[in-house]
Amino acid sequence: QLQASGGGLVQPGNSLVLSCAVSGRMMNALGWFRQAPGKEREFVAAMSMSGGRTYYADSVNGRFTISLYNGKNSVYLQMIGLKPEDSAIYYCAATNEYNSLHFYDQKYYAYWGQGTQVTVSS
Repeated sequence: QLQASGGGLVQPGNSLVLSCAVSGRMMNALGWFRQAPGKEREFVAAMSMSGGRTYYADSVNGRFTISLYNGKNSVYLQMIGLKPEDSAIYYCAATNEYNSLHFYDQKYYAYWGQGTQVTVSS
């Protein structure tokens, strides 16, 4: 099971940390996706549990950081320099895929948490 939390309303340029509590069987990779109103859900970041390598969408690379906390029981998404275009519902997800190319594609994620709303606005 996956349980996301930490969303909220922040001003542009500010920071926010999302967390995703993970329970049950550990999967090979954990990821974050987001969906803005009227848009497709898109990949944000992922981390491989076997090795800890991370992957980011170009739009967030350098501003967002995915990391583990408390062993492998939680995955965080630290977001800095937030922009209005980062506003979306953010979802955490888990996959058993080992092909890192699949980490970017939501169809390879079998388990999803409920979303948490992030709104960036002045």
